Amino acid sequence: MLTAALQVNPLLRQNCAPAPRVSDQFAAIAGLIASEFSFKKDEEIFGEGEPSEYVYQVVSGSVRTYKLLSDGRRQIGSFHVPGDVFGLESGTTHRMTAEAILDTTVRLVKRSAIEKATTMDVQVARKLWSMTAAELSHAEDHMLLLGRKTAIEKVATFLLEMDRRLAGAGMLALPMCRRDIGDYLGLTLETISRALSQLHTEGVLGFSGARQIVLRNRQRLRDMDA
Repeated sequence: MLTAALQVNPLLRQNCAPAPRVSDQFAAIAGLIASEFSFKKDEEIFGEGEPSEYVYQVVSGSVRTYKLLSDGRRQIGSFHVPGDVFGLESGTTHRMTAEAILDTTVRLVKRSAIEKATTMDVQVARKLWSMTAAELSHAEDHMLLLGRKTAIEKVATFLLEMDRRLAGAGMLALPMCRRDIGDYLGLTLETISRALSQLHTEGVLGFSGARQIVLRNRQRLRDMDA
C-alpha cells in the first residue's frame, strides 16, 4: 500500500515521466507539501479500512473507489478523473478501496497538514468544505440513480455525467470498461451492452473504438435523465 511504500522508501513509485498538468488543488494552501506518485493499471492506491492519512488529487489517468459487498459483488461509488480530489474521509479510516483504472499519477498531501491549515486560514476551511459538500452531493445523486431509475435512464445519466467531465472535441473517451460501468450503476455487463446498443440503434450515440463514444443527441439523453 502507499503508506507502507512511503515508510520503506519515500522515492518509491515517484513519478518519473512528465504527465499532463492539472490545476493543483493544494497549491494555494500555505505550507502544504504535495508529492506525486504513479500507479499501474488496476493497482491499489489505498484499501478499505486503512488509515486515511493522505488526501489525493488525480493528475493523469483515472481512479475508481469501490466497496466489496458480503456476497462478493463490487459496488463502485465514484470515478475520479484528472483534477478530481478523493480520499476525504469523515473518520480515521477509508470507507472504500481506491484503484487505478489506467496507469495513473496522483498528487497527495498529508491529511493532518490540511486539517492544521484549516484552523489557521478560513479560506482553506471553506475550500475543504466545498470539496466535502461536492462529495456528499455526488453520493446523494448516486443513491437516487441506483434506486429510482430504469437501466436505460441510468446509462443516459452516466453518459451525461462523463460528457461533462471528460468530453473534448465531441468525443467521449471513457477510461473505464463496461464492467466498471455496470458496477457503478448496479447493472450487469449484459444490460450495459444492451442499453448502449439500443442508444446506438436509436441514433443517440455512435462508437469510434472500444471506449470512444460520440454523443449525437444529448437532448435525447437529457430527456431520459429528467
